[in-house]
Amino acid sequence: MSVTRAYLAEGPRVGIRPFTLEDEAEFTARARESKDLHHPWLFPPDAERAYAAYAGRLIDDPTKAGFLVCEKDSGAIAGFININNIVEGGFLCGALGYGAFAHAAGRGLMAEALGLVVRHAFGPMGLHRLEINAQPGNTASIALARRCGFRLEGFSPDMIYIDGAWRDHERWAITAEMVRD
Repeated sequence: MSVTRAYLAEGPRVGIRPFTLEDEAEFTARARESKDLHHPWLFPPDAERAYAAYAGRLIDDPTKAGFLVCEKDSGAIAGFININNIVEGGFLCGALGYGAFAHAAGRGLMAEALGLVVRHAFGPMGLHRLEINAQPGNTASIALARRCGFRLEGFSPDMIYIDGAWRDHERWAITAEMVRD
C-alpha cells in the first residue's frame, strides 16, 4: 500500500520523508481507520480532494513542511508531523502538528519520528525553535511533547478553532540549544 521514497532521516524503526500526492490512497485510508483515535483533537484529510489540497499546501507553501512517518520494515505510513507557520529572519521558528495512525499508536514510533523531525528542523532547515500547541485533555500529545524534551511554556485560552469551537491550548517548545545540551 505504501509509496517507497528515500528518507530525509532514519531511526531504528522509522524514517521521515516529505508528503507526495501519490501518498493519497494510503494516507486517506489510514485517516479513515483512525477517526476514533483522532477525534476530537485532529481531522486529517480522509478523501482524495481533501488530501490533494492538504498535501499540496505542505509541498508548495514555503511556510510549511510536511513529513510522513514511515515504518522502515514495511514502508507503511505510521503517522505524520508537520511544521506550520515557519518564520525566518530573527525568529527561525515553526509550529508542530502531528498524529499517529491507529495501527501505529502506542508503539513509540511517533517519539522516534519527532526526534528525527526536530533534528532535521534544527539542522538542514536552520530553525532555532519549535512549538507544540496541545489541548489540555489531549494527554497523548502532551506526553509526546514531554517525552521528546519540549518544555511547558504556558497556557492560551481560546487559542485555536477546532471542531466548531475555540479551544484552550498548552504551549510547549524546544530550542536548538536544548537539543545540543
